Amino acid sequence: MDARVSPPPSQPHALDLSAWMDERLGAVEHALSCWVTSDAPAGLDHGAPAELVQAMRYAVLDGGKRLRPLLVMAASEALDGHPDAALRAACAVELIHAYSLVHDDMPCMDNDVLRRGKPTVHVAFGEATALLAGDALQALAFELLTPDTDEQIPAEMQARLCRLLARAAGSAGMAGGQAIDLASVGCRLSEKQLRDMHELKTGALLQGSVMMGAASGQTTPLQWQALEDYGAAIGLAFQVVDDILDVTADSATLGKTAGKDAAAEKPTYVSVLGLERSRTYARELLARALQALERAALPHDGALRALAHMVVNRSN
Repeated sequence: MDARVSPPPSQPHALDLSAWMDERLGAVEHALSCWVTSDAPAGLDHGAPAELVQAMRYAVLDGGKRLRPLLVMAASEALDGHPDAALRAACAVELIHAYSLVHDDMPCMDNDVLRRGKPTVHVAFGEATALLAGDALQALAFELLTPDTDEQIPAEMQARLCRLLARAAGSAGMAGGQAIDLASVGCRLSEKQLRDMHELKTGALLQGSVMMGAASGQTTPLQWQALEDYGAAIGLAFQVVDDILDVTADSATLGKTAGKDAAAEKPTYVSVLGLERSRTYARELLARALQALERAALPHDGALRALAHMVVNRSN
């Protein structure tokens, strides 16, 4: 896999978040478009079934916040990390996220028909193709993390990135959290039980994104732990705000079905804590994330700080 994608420029000293995001998202979108394809030498094999590739592209391109890739790149740049490794990690984590959404939306799971403002993959392509598209996106993520040696990404770094992503996505991370979520429909959970579930279902991949960015550079043990704490706080904050928006925003704003958690009798932060306490909790998590960055004392942490604020203050 050998897409020649130029890395984004270095982070400026005075961060303009909008400009920073535009540059990084442009690099990520271009790289994903190169790598999730059947008609370019840098992409999938020419023999890949056209409908399957179409479904993969439909699932991953031209939509979504791309928060996870942004966290990868922000953490990497904060440590002056390897730019090619960071870009590949950013795309890989987005492929894992996209695959999880394809599978989560299917009738055997959440049975949703709207995602990112358009019909879900199983509605557009059928259940069998959607299932295979998710499988293929997951496999492609790990292919991206293990490129040909001419890109000079050290083998040890490649292996570490693969391990971090696999753990974040697996039974001790995202998949495990989804299993708990499905088993919790109609049940009353304590705040701790809800937190434990979302630390896996949502938080693990967000935290993993931060740590993959960190793994593309060099950290002290103190910095590594501080970034883990930052990622954990951001991961939970994202879910708390998601639960708030599920009851305060409409489907057009969210790009997905509003109110679906309540309709499905799923436990949420709003159902467990109430709306105002949930808002307070999101602000507390933001403070924890920023305190973790203070401990880390990274060379260029402006993007990580700005993304933390964006997660808590977003409207969709």
